[in-house]
Amino acid sequence: MEKVIACCGLNCAACEARIATINNDDELRKVTAEKWKTIYNVPDMSPEMINCTGCREEGVKLGHWSMCQIRICAASKGFETCGSCNEMETCSLISPIHSFSPEAKNNLLNVN
Repeated sequence: MEKVIACCGLNCAACEARIATINNDDELRKVTAEKWKTIYNVPDMSPEMINCTGCREEGVKLGHWSMCQIRICAASKGFETCGSCNEMETCSLISPIHSFSPEAKNNLLNVN
């Protein structure tokens, strides 16, 4: 499978929002919006909000992108990903992501 690694290490290529965007799949947008309403506690999530090419790729971004503290921190330090940061192992911003998805941490360790 293709990998498109986000700043935090998540694989955007496996993200339903990116897949729906790349394939212009309105049904997947609808299913994803319904699922994310519950998972991420965003009751006003709509299919129209499910558009993203990945946080490090050109193109449209999810609304959260502009305020993502992980992305903002990495960019402020001049890093493409958190894998370049010496503080990654102890970082309180990224640790919840890596607890939720150990694969994300592995992606960063293997990309940088």
